[in-house]
Amino acid sequence: MWWFQQGLSFLPVVLVVWSAASFVFSYITAIVLHHVDPLVPYISDTGTTPPERCLFGIMLNISAFLGMATMYVRYKQVYALNPERSRILRLNKIGLTLGLMSCFGLCIIANFQKCILYYIHVVGACLTFGVGAIYMLVQTILSYLMQPELHSKDIFWIRLALSLWCWSSIVSMFVSSVVLYSGLYGTNLVQKLHWDPQEKGYTAHIISTASEWSLAFSFLSFFLTYIRDFQKISLRVAVSLHGQTLHSTPGSSGAEERALLVAGSI
Repeated sequence: MWWFQQGLSFLPVVLVVWSAASFVFSYITAIVLHHVDPLVPYISDTGTTPPERCLFGIMLNISAFLGMATMYVRYKQVYALNPERSRILRLNKIGLTLGLMSCFGLCIIANFQKCILYYIHVVGACLTFGVGAIYMLVQTILSYLMQPELHSKDIFWIRLALSLWCWSSIVSMFVSSVVLYSGLYGTNLVQKLHWDPQEKGYTAHIISTASEWSLAFSFLSFFLTYIRDFQKISLRVAVSLHGQTLHSTPGSSGAEERALLVAGSI
């Protein structure tokens, strides 16, 4: 059996590969069509102009769904491993809530382009990466609380390093973006897709865009740490039949109840 066939380990792998592909494919398309500059444009700029906008939106919506599934499986795993530890269970619920908010933010990014509805797009980015960074922090704390009985120290340190990478990228992007959009380098920079290296503000722009790419891949890399954990878990669906038909007829409920009683089901 291959490693990705063990448990649900394929889920975080598919999430990371698919999400990275959504960034890379839209970037390549935008570069080939000369819609953006080749040197680290904003990720959102690569999904602003058709046809890459369509590709970007569809793929990110699927990424949001994969993210929700991954975070839910992680929630169920932590819950099953710590049924009586109230502190961990409370943090686990908080983590799931934050994770779902982050995925919702990704849907906003996918469907509200930066150059069209900027402020809504920014809200989506804050939910995706800001709330997502807090989700990473919560999962790192859970890893700390669950060691050494349920988690190795190595995985805790790896998740801590990835969280620090994520937060440093956020700080770098925030500071450079504030400087860039402060008005010192002109107005209406949100709509600007092409930059000349000789322009004022170009350095702040490059730092901001590079920080955004760093932030995105630090966020994705965090889910790769779930692979080994997910090899030890599987989910199955149990179907419970409450009747012998899919419609209600007079007197049918009593007959069905008697049938269930005879079968010993209730």
